[in-house]
Amino acid sequence: MSDAARLPAIAPYALPAADELPPSRADWRLDPARAALLVHDMQRYFLAAFGAGESPASAIEGRITALLDAARRAGMPVFYTAQKGAQDRRDRGLQADLWGPGMKAAPEHEEIAPALAPRAEDFILVKHRYSAFQRSNLETLMRARGRDQLVICGVYAHIGCQATALEAFQRDIQPFMVADAVADFSRAWHDTAIRTVANCSGVVLSARQVLETIG
Repeated sequence: MSDAARLPAIAPYALPAADELPPSRADWRLDPARAALLVHDMQRYFLAAFGAGESPASAIEGRITALLDAARRAGMPVFYTAQKGAQDRRDRGLQADLWGPGMKAAPEHEEIAPALAPRAEDFILVKHRYSAFQRSNLETLMRARGRDQLVICGVYAHIGCQATALEAFQRDIQPFMVADAVADFSRAWHDTAIRTVANCSGVVLSARQVLETIG
């Protein structure tokens, strides 16, 4: 496997503070009666790239736990994405050229972080490509429940989280990226992702702002 096909070892970095968030071009207002929560790729394989107990991974896990609790209290649908291990090369497609074979079909790779474990009423989407909408029924499940807003948290900000926000926008679903509940390869990539979403596809909020809105 080439160096380009490996996940990086991610150095600790501080998450953006409230006064560091980019202004969003859209003026959409988050509404818990219209929104669903997406916990993106919080699997042990992806989280292993971060130092154990270090920011940003440790910090976003706590914030995602709070978002899950609030979303469930508000009656918001909760979605998770999770890749399957040992993907067939034909199914993995071009991702194999950039990232290699990916995870193994084993709990230490596939398992969602235990603190964030899905409940029986939640939806787990099998992840095939960067965007959570690709080859999934996410949009159908949202529309059936009258949901046209998507709150996005998880990893990695500039890859799957950003791709999901962009595709949500293109499907006329308003995306809200939680700037301090996503993590990335570095603070530079993190900042690039939230600036890009704020500029062209969604609204960037802090976890505190989301929690104050959905209760």
